[in-house]
Amino acid sequence: MAASIVKVIEVTASSSKGIEDAVQSGLKKVAKTVKGIKGAWVNDIKVVTSDDGKVVEWRVNLKISFLVE
Repeated sequence: MAASIVKVIEVTASSSKGIEDAVQSGLKKVAKTVKGIKGAWVNDIKVVTSDDGKVVEWRVNLKISFLVE
């Protein structure tokens, strides 16, 4: 029985729409060059605000795992 090896990379993604969109756009971008993505963890969430306190951008720090072939 062969052992599986999984690698984890860390990326930051952002969106003006929300957390889910930031996560989805980060995964979509990584999937262009990384094959075999198996999951992701949202490590950190940050917002960028305007001077009046309105959220203008959501940022997520993701750890993405994928199989090493």
